[in-house]
Amino acid sequence: MLTPQGYWLKNVHIPTCLINEEGFIRQTRENLSLCDIQIHKGKVTQIIPSHVDTIGIDLQKSILLPCFVDIHTHLDKGHTFERSPNLQGNFETALEMVKQDAIYWNEEDLYQRMNFGLQCSYSHGTIALRTHLDCHDTQADISLTVWQQLRKEWQDKITLQGVSLVSLDYFLTEAGVKLADKIAEVEGILGGVAYMNSDIDKQLENIFQLAIERNLDLDFHCDENGDMYSVCLQKIAKTALKFNFTNNILCGHCCSLSVQPQGVVQKTINLVREANINIVSLPMCNLYLQDRQENITPTWRGITRVKELKEAGVKIAFASDNCRDPFFAFGDHDMLEVFNQSVRIAHLDTPYGDWIASVSRIPADLMGLSSFGRIGVNLPADFIIFKARYFSELLSRPQCDRILIRHGRIVDRTLPNYHNTR
Repeated sequence: MLTPQGYWLKNVHIPTCLINEEGFIRQTRENLSLCDIQIHKGKVTQIIPSHVDTIGIDLQKSILLPCFVDIHTHLDKGHTFERSPNLQGNFETALEMVKQDAIYWNEEDLYQRMNFGLQCSYSHGTIALRTHLDCHDTQADISLTVWQQLRKEWQDKITLQGVSLVSLDYFLTEAGVKLADKIAEVEGILGGVAYMNSDIDKQLENIFQLAIERNLDLDFHCDENGDMYSVCLQKIAKTALKFNFTNNILCGHCCSLSVQPQGVVQKTINLVREANINIVSLPMCNLYLQDRQENITPTWRGITRVKELKEAGVKIAFASDNCRDPFFAFGDHDMLEVFNQSVRIAHLDTPYGDWIASVSRIPADLMGLSSFGRIGVNLPADFIIFKARYFSELLSRPQCDRILIRHGRIVDRTLPNYHNTR
């Protein structure tokens, strides 16, 4: 019986890289350790190598993961595909359809769709989430107001962070300065989309200066294209070094890195490592958008060079990105699906190594949430149990029968009804 007063879970497979204790040695080629875990009053009180004398609930090598951390989403755009579909499936049409759909983005509409997305995330096992929020002109006040309300309402279930999203030229204006002030006021993250243009260096210098003056972290969209001459990531790194920026920087997408000459790739990776920039890859959305041409089969996958970046010591995360909107027509805010597709798209199997940390421990650390994304003594008993015993089983079924444990208790993880969206 799983009660918060105390129980043992026996014979669970946990990725060794996610065990927050010393002395655990992987016991499978998939980097899994067989463990027994004691839970008492909502926290993990012991975690030991599986022992025959432990009395508890035998889970027969089921995989146990800490709750997921989703570091790059767009809750404000989510679940709009039916009313504003991207029938061409390309990036340019996505931009136009979102612009058209924004006429509906009042507080009621945003609240309903963003809350629906959070319900999905929670049901699938996410414990922390960062969302980008369109913040141009008067939309900033509307979006940030809804985000603050949801952050408060969900604080006991999902830790919610918010990032401003505007094109970087916005920060050359007085409105951009006011937006930076607003983000500081609500304890958000300063962010924007970097495009190659004649003013890109000045735009980057302005946003870095604004972040330094307000002690803000930075979160960029950059190089979300297949243009080999798009080097915004490199420019962001150079600007970070120029300003000796010490707060956290996260760069998302970085797709063009995969189509550039090796010399350019290595130069960029070296700069990213030196500037201590972290990377989040959004494989599902970019697989959907990149290299899409009518009646022509795509020939590249849209994903950035995650293996090379990781090998260089850069922290890599994977995340959901868009969900059922003009940028990505599918998705359900399920980080297991994100990891599953990341493994397949980027060939992260054989071996799996510690890639599972890219949807748990690593994004948790990048969000400043050191108690999330791992299993350890004195940490909250927040995890997901799957009937699958190995990654090969975990990634072969949707795992709709997963069990969600929060604060030591099994919780209802019924997904919200689509009728609750617009």
